Amino acid sequence: MLPAHERRTPHAALRGLVTDYHGYFYDSLPAGVHHGLPSTALTVVVSFDEPLDVAWQSDPASRGRHWAMVSGLHAEPALIHHHGAQHGVQLSLTPLGARVLLGAPAGALAGELVTLQLPRAYDAMAAAITWPERFDVLDRLLLGKAASAEPVQVRGELVHAWRRIRQSDGLVRVADLADEVGWSRRHLTERFTDEYGIGPKQAARIERFTNGKALLEAGCPVADVAARCGYADQAHLSRDFRALGGCTPTQWRREQVTFVQDAAVAG
Repeated sequence: MLPAHERRTPHAALRGLVTDYHGYFYDSLPAGVHHGLPSTALTVVVSFDEPLDVAWQSDPASRGRHWAMVSGLHAEPALIHHHGAQHGVQLSLTPLGARVLLGAPAGALAGELVTLQLPRAYDAMAAAITWPERFDVLDRLLLGKAASAEPVQVRGELVHAWRRIRQSDGLVRVADLADEVGWSRRHLTERFTDEYGIGPKQAARIERFTNGKALLEAGCPVADVAARCGYADQAHLSRDFRALGGCTPTQWRREQVTFVQDAAVAG
């Protein structure tokens, strides 16, 4: 039986395009809804056994079932409905990775849940019996797409602004970013949104939220997370978590504990 979950760093030649492979096999979860939270990466999911049943929280009409899909950058949770089992591979794409590997800027995919057609790669992954074998299939698929992709050019000002938001943990001010790249704040926001699908202020907010989520998952007290991630206070963190994650920090951590405990049993 496959381990409940396993991670691997993609091939070195994919650095800057794909940040993580995560395989998961949970077969004894309480049936319900899992929250897929915003991040500064686009998420690709390949599902086995049954398709992924997912929708945006604010748009029930977006609900669909996908064997392979990509979700663009978003500022609300995706609601993943399941009957007690989840089995698939998830990978995180950078905005540059979206351009190179999917042939589209992140801005064109923002807020979308898009079915991907990967017939040969899907069959190869489904037939594999270990996570490393499945990750090897992904490496071959993505390396081939990267090798055949047209050259990608993104304005250096936008690359700098995105990098600064990530490196500052979302604490850099948009006005400072605009000064650094020599654009007006309005022009930066317009061009940034065209490329990434979210504005720089929203990207910084999601970056702070993502860092806070990681600290909560590591067991850091909520008040300490708020202070370390630049929130005014614990109440500010809770409001942001409800807006972006659809639940309170405590509720989300409880959901994650359920998954970890299941993984321990299944493994």
